[in-house]
Amino acid sequence: MIVNVHARTLQADLDAAGALLDGLSSDDDRLWPSDRWPAQRLDRPLGQGATGGHGPIRYTVEAYQPGRAVTFRFDPSVGLRGTHAFEVSATGPGTVEFRHELTGRPTGAMRLGWPLVWSHLHDALVEDALDNAERILTGAVARPATYSRRVRLLRAQMRRTGRRRTRTVPQAPSATLSGQHR
Repeated sequence: MIVNVHARTLQADLDAAGALLDGLSSDDDRLWPSDRWPAQRLDRPLGQGATGGHGPIRYTVEAYQPGRAVTFRFDPSVGLRGTHAFEVSATGPGTVEFRHELTGRPTGAMRLGWPLVWSHLHDALVEDALDNAERILTGAVARPATYSRRVRLLRAQMRRTGRRRTRTVPQAPSATLSGQHR
């Protein structure tokens, strides 16, 4: 069983932290580090039943409390039976905790994939998201996350693999779209 928790305590307003959470997967999402990782996309605005994911990781919104928490249930095709969730809570006057928790049981290839690959990428992505929250809510990041050598190598390999998978077949110059030359 995997229980993976990342949390950051910040001097910030709970409603401002909640607004960051509410922006997940929107066009104005400032929490998810989509400048460095595959963007989180859902088939509709954040809410119970919305489906989507990021990169090859697919999930459905299982529960959503606006401004406080969102829980995603992994699609069985991921090879992880469980959830991942973001939560914001007040820990004192003017202090909040931004928390991400992944809980699940790996199946199939994920039994090896999680400890060798996915856990490292997951940890780096979540720390980048928490850096975003800290930067937006406080104006600076006290200790920015850095990528381990393993994460740098895995990201480079994924970029190479992604380029090979997304190459398109060139079309002949006479190919048209809606009757117009491209």
